[in-house]
Amino acid sequence: MLYLFIAIGSALGGVTRYAVGAALQPRFGPGFPAATLLINVTGSLLLGFLLRAALGSTSVSPEMRALLTTGFCGGYTTFSTFSYESATLIESGQYGRAATYMLLSVGVSLLATFAGFALAGATLTHRPRP
Repeated sequence: MLYLFIAIGSALGGVTRYAVGAALQPRFGPGFPAATLLINVTGSLLLGFLLRAALGSTSVSPEMRALLTTGFCGGYTTFSTFSYESATLIESGQYGRAATYMLLSVGVSLLATFAGFALAGATLTHRPRP
């Protein structure tokens, strides 16, 4: 049954990723994968919040936690796409863009994860164990 919850979450996350990418990338134009960057940052924020909130609460079932984290966030975030886009920027000689993209993706996504922790801590009635 747990696999079904993960599959549902993955499907929803993948569809959401596609919709966000389709809506945003045309606004930024070709040459910089801004939609993927935004997806990785918001996915990190969401995963940080969900894990901190879910692990600090007994009201979130293991099935729902798996649906939201492994399923939805796993289907939504696009680290493999990040790796591919970074490699193609490097291969095409766009070293500055590649470095900017990689530093922003990793740095801002880490900050977003910590922001998710803080958001979960601010919204929970009790502090989860570290």
